[in-house]
Amino acid sequence: MPDDGLPLGDDSWTVAGRRFRSRLIVGTGRYRDLEETARAIEASGAEIVTVAVRRVNLSDASAPMLQDFVPPDRYTYLPNTAGCHTAQDAVRTLRLAREAGGWNLVKLEVLGPPPFLYPDMKATLEAAEALVKDGFEVMVYCADDPVAAKRLEEMGCVAIMPLGSPIGSGLGISNPFMIQSIVQQSEVPVLVDAGIGTASEAAQAMELGCEAVLLNSAIAHARDPVRMAVAMKHAVIAGRAAYLAGRMPRSGAADPSSPLSGLIR
Repeated sequence: MPDDGLPLGDDSWTVAGRRFRSRLIVGTGRYRDLEETARAIEASGAEIVTVAVRRVNLSDASAPMLQDFVPPDRYTYLPNTAGCHTAQDAVRTLRLAREAGGWNLVKLEVLGPPPFLYPDMKATLEAAEALVKDGFEVMVYCADDPVAAKRLEEMGCVAIMPLGSPIGSGLGISNPFMIQSIVQQSEVPVLVDAGIGTASEAAQAMELGCEAVLLNSAIAHARDPVRMAVAMKHAVIAGRAAYLAGRMPRSGAADPSSPLSGLIR
């Protein structure tokens, strides 16, 4: 593998006309402190970081600010609507984010009630329609539902982000068939978002054909977040390389790598 960590040359990807080399997107929340946040994000190799506009200090200079540890001139900030449970709250949050920081590429998520916090698809569709009309480039978190995913794409969303399993659960990819179905029908990038708990699950998402993986808790809640960030970086690279290589066919019978015919006797 080349020193740049890319599988066999330039395998960059594009969303909303922006090109990235890393296929791992990481969050900026749930760490012990901003110093650990910065170390983990750097170790991950990520170029895009999600920012929960309602939960992260971006403007109060009297308190520690994310920008001082994760500089926006080095990373692409992706404001998200974490904590929003209505379409109105999500739209308002992202409009305020654009006014504050000029951000136009955003992540939309509208969550249903506890305990599952599953995407509220009616509210998500409503918010996505309003944001696209307002000129936002919307990367949208959604259910692992090919019908809803296609509707969001046709509406003008620039990336589709189905959950692997409930947000923060660490359960991995509950329904790989549906994720793969969404990938196969989509003409915009598909990213698994939510539920990834460890490196093998990030690799699986990439092997299903996803353009990238978005995660936060899997790194932030690890016993050693920086080491897990490194693991996730390599898992995404490995999964992508395996997808491009094409796995061997599955078989119900053994097929020895050393043929039985022509043995020396």
